[in-house]
Order: sequence, then C-alpha cells, then structure tokens
Amino acid sequence: MIQKIIVPIDFSKHSEYALEAAAALAQKHNAEILALHMLELSNALISDDDNSKQAEAVFFLKLAAQKFNDFLDKPYLKDLKITPIVKHFKVFKEVNDVAQEHKADLIVMGSHGTSGFKEIFIGSNTEKVVRHAEIPVLVVKHHPILMDFGKVVFACDFSRKAIKPYINATHLFKTLGATLHLVYVNLPGTGFQSSTEMEIKVTDFLKTADGNLDNLENVHYVNDYSIEQGILNFASTKGADLIAVATHGRKGLAHFFEGSISEDIANHSALPVMTFRI
Repeated sequence: MIQKIIVPIDFSKHSEYALEAAAALAQKHNAEILALHMLELSNALISDDDNSKQAEAVFFLKLAAQKFNDFLDKPYLKDLKITPIVKHFKVFKEVNDVAQEHKADLIVMGSHGTSGFKEIFIGSNTEKVVRHAEIPVLVVKHHPILMDFGKVVFACDFSRKAIKPYINATHLFKTLGATLHLVYVNLPGTGFQSSTEMEIKVTDFLKTADGNLDNLENVHYVNDYSIEQGILNFASTKGADLIAVATHGRKGLAHFFEGSISEDIANHSALPVMTFRI
C-alpha cells in the first residue's frame, strides 16, 4: 500500500506538478503527503554568535515558512493529510533519510523543463535524490492529467540483479491496480539472443522471482537498434501510462541491460518514469 508520499518542494512549477501528482495518488490511496522543503542557509549564518546574523537567520526561516505555507494552499490538497517538513540545508541524500525516518513508500519529483531528463540524470537535484533513494521515485515531466497507471512498461533484462526491483515493482503496481508489461529489447550484434535462449532465461527468472509462470503472458521481446528506442516504441504501441526502470543507487542509472539504459529513455519519454533501486 501507498501510505506516505514525499514531495521535495523548491517552489518551482515542476515541484508543483509533482505535488499535484502526489495529491492525486494520495486521494486514491488515502495516503499522507510529506511536503519537504530544504533551505539554502549556510551553517555559518545559523551558528554565528553575532546577534544580527542570528536575527537574519530567523528572518529567512520565518520567510521560508510563510512561503511554504502559501505554496501548500492549493485546492487539490483540500481534505488531504499534509505534513510540512523543513530542513535547514540543501543536502539531497536527506530526502532518503526523511523517507526512512517516516517509513515513506514513494518519492514524487518534477523534471526541469522542456529539455526533459537529460540534465536531471546528469547531475541535477532529481538525480541526487534518485541516487540515494531506497524507495521508488516517480518523476513527472508535465502537468499531471491522470495518475491512473493502468499499463506500466517495466524494462527488464531478466538477470539475477533484476529480481529485486522486479519484485518491488510488482508489489507496488499491484496496489495501484496496474498491469505490468515486461519488455526485453533484443539488439543486433554480439548481444543478440535467440527466442529459445530468451524463453529459458525468462522462465528461470519468473520461477525465481514469482515462484510461478503466471506473468509469462505479460513478457514481450522487441527488436530494435537501441534499448532506449525499443522501450519507447513498445510503450507507445502498448499505450502505456508509465515506464519503470531500475537504478544502482549512488552509481546513478543502472547498467541494467547487457548494454545500458541511458538517460535518453527519460529524456525522450513524454510518460512519467519511475525508478526502483537494485
């Protein structure tokens, strides 16, 4: 179940997209939203013995608190349980610390504009959160229309390291009432695998992860010239609502296939993307 959702807030329109997406999920699952704002106050300003510096710090703290309260005054948050959390420093691994402390189930963040996810996964704040997060992170790119994830495409190479994120994704999307479609992209060249080889690999994977082959009908193989394009083409053909991928945590986006999932998956995707920790 989704009971607690963390939304990092920086007062941008993108964090508002994330807040509204989180509100839609919270409404459906009766979940609490933990609205997290991290100030950019220096340690020197807060700890300085100078009375004027301390007064300045108090002023900025009160100003930020008022701005935060104003930001959270949204019609779509009415009747939802909202818990504001303010941290004095902008340390993005703290998002995971807050998630662990409050036993949160999901982090929701917005992307940074029309350039898409290219900057996000190369060094932005969202990447820093994804790298440290031990729980799933949902990244939304546009104003959320619906948070109905009826069809989810999960990019999978059916290796042993993919079992943990697959199990976590299966449990989460089951609570969301979504159908999970697993897709493997077969590439030309030395990494190519025959149908027989893939069937053996997938059967072993599902027996290990699920203990049965019930999900075999939701496994798909596509042929393409790149993993990214294969996933995006399949998601489009399938009419997917979301794409799920796995990460190696602090190592960034996973070298998850025999090649890698590059930032292009999210950069070129108009769909929300959710990451799961390997």
